[in-house]
Amino acid sequence: MTILVVNGPNLNALGRREPAVYGGATLADVERAVRERAAELGAEVDFFQSNSEGAILDYLHANAPGASGVILNGGGLTHTSVALRDCIASFDAPVVETHITNIHAREEFRRVSLTAPVARGIISGLGVRGYTLALEYLVEEENAR
Repeated sequence: MTILVVNGPNLNALGRREPAVYGGATLADVERAVRERAAELGAEVDFFQSNSEGAILDYLHANAPGASGVILNGGGLTHTSVALRDCIASFDAPVVETHITNIHAREEFRRVSLTAPVARGIISGLGVRGYTLALEYLVEEENAR
């Protein structure tokens, strides 16, 4: 069982980018926590982050069809990318859209997610813990099949 964890633009700057908004945890901290929980659950995780929309699409097209699920924090692409929406709609692996902040309590332009309608679910506003919660859900779903 392999779960992909895909992070979009600017998430490489976690911990130093607007810590009052996003917290002090770095992307390396997120990866460590998810890897630890995945090991406890008997799952493999593969991490990918890019500031390039095309690189994210290429990664998903190459890897999602064989994955058990995808944890996706598309960053700003969540609100702007029809291409990302169409990409995740094109494969069967369940996608859990994850956001560190509550996008519905932020600026108006962040309240619309183009990817949400094709995701299995959304975790928003629970900080970086949302990643491990998404992992737990996807592992449970895979084990139930």
